[in-house]
Amino acid sequence: MTMHRILTTTLGCALTAVLTTAWSPAPPAKPDPPAATVATYNGPVRGAVHDGYRNFEGIPYAAPPVGDLRWAPPRPAAPWSGVRDATRPASACPQPAGEVPGGSTDEDCLHLNVTTPDGAGPSRPRPVIVWLHGGGFTTGAGASYDAHRMATRGDVVVVTVNYRLGALGFLAHSGLPGSGTFGLADQQAALRWVRAQIGVFGGDAHNVTLAGESAGGYSVCAQLASPAAAGLFDRAIIESGPCTGRPDRPFAPSSVPLSTARATGADLAAKVGCGSARDVLACLRRVDVSRLLTDQDTDQQPSYATPLLPSDPAAAIASGRYHHVPVLIGNNHDEGNGWAAGIIQAGNPVTPDTWPDVVAAFFPSPGQAKAIVAEYPVHRTDGGPVFGAVIGDADFACPTARTDDLLATQAPVWRYEFADENAPPLTSGTPPFPLGAPHASELPYLFDLGGRPRELTAAQHRLANTMIDYWTRFAGTADPNGPSSPHWSRQTVLSLVPDHIAPTDTTLTRHHCAFWNALG
Repeated sequence: MTMHRILTTTLGCALTAVLTTAWSPAPPAKPDPPAATVATYNGPVRGAVHDGYRNFEGIPYAAPPVGDLRWAPPRPAAPWSGVRDATRPASACPQPAGEVPGGSTDEDCLHLNVTTPDGAGPSRPRPVIVWLHGGGFTTGAGASYDAHRMATRGDVVVVTVNYRLGALGFLAHSGLPGSGTFGLADQQAALRWVRAQIGVFGGDAHNVTLAGESAGGYSVCAQLASPAAAGLFDRAIIESGPCTGRPDRPFAPSSVPLSTARATGADLAAKVGCGSARDVLACLRRVDVSRLLTDQDTDQQPSYATPLLPSDPAAAIASGRYHHVPVLIGNNHDEGNGWAAGIIQAGNPVTPDTWPDVVAAFFPSPGQAKAIVAEYPVHRTDGGPVFGAVIGDADFACPTARTDDLLATQAPVWRYEFADENAPPLTSGTPPFPLGAPHASELPYLFDLGGRPRELTAAQHRLANTMIDYWTRFAGTADPNGPSSPHWSRQTVLSLVPDHIAPTDTTLTRHHCAFWNALG
């Protein structure tokens, strides 16, 4: 096993530990709340009434992708008779144990959840935010994101979505329609459901913002670049999932050519005993989900050079071939620190002596490692933060800046940097160095992850409220500004810090990004 594979496997395990701690469902502690019934096109659903909002969980937006529909484009959900219970989440899409305790092997997973504020109804529709979860295209679930604070404070309807993951979402094989993009096709099916049916929940079907974080943010990029997504959303929010991600920068999401995905699919078919079958796809459709999860590749990405995604999103955006909608985009100040800490804790110290080998594991091209070590020197005690800075700059901060520059030539763009150096940790235990504002640390300011609100200081609560105000005003009007928040200029990067929201000095970032751009 290469050093690169050892370290990327380690970072995956480290991040899984973070997600498990932060997003495990909270145990029930209260009696069932009152119910509310809404009539959808497929049949009535009964959700739960809470203080200030209603919640409808586990609503099918597509048919179960089972049997012959495994690795098929999503089909419409069948109607049902009677009232469907929507007071509890449905199954997550198949995935290893991690964010979803025990994992999931249930392919009947194409469901979404709707949170709607009091007062919203067909006669008074509210802006809609459709949220795509992160998780490296291998883990995650819409139900992990309790959106009631966003819905009630921002007076918006929030929809969180499950989509197919791992090999079930992104397998590619010669002769298989939809190869490499089934998970993206699911997202589009959910957006079509929103356009058609969100009105009965009080959402404005003509005012839809597509939002996501990490792999969910990159999914937003893919939908911006997908011709099939034309007309399905009106604005976009991209958190820590820059559209210019690259497979050779493995900490951030990216896409791969269809030819690469087909080779990966052939390897999977061979692993599960279908490589020499007369009908490889029929054989694969008979393989147990648990076997697919065990044998699928650790890395999963959507494929481009496909009908749904003709070009790599980076190339599409650079050439202007994308949907020109307003965009709110950003990253966290210390994106790479969580991965760096996990790798160090797994027994891979970063010292002046080991630093060149660690860099070379991720940047094997001749000359690159030496240049990076010179640009980011490690001294006696700062190996972790320096490693985190390399990951953060190379995979997130500079690609986000590049994405901002490309998008801003065609559409309005607002860019932020979440920089609360005391953001509450997403995992228990003591890290080897202070993590600051690492990957995903902004999420508890917007959502109650797993239904559990994080412990925030009074200043952090004010920041959370301001962030929700920015996000939801952008969803409503395509401009995050309002009378109750510091002004956010499109010509600056807004630093989000408790009680100090202001434009940030980007001099150092520009310097480092010039280095990474020159490095290639």
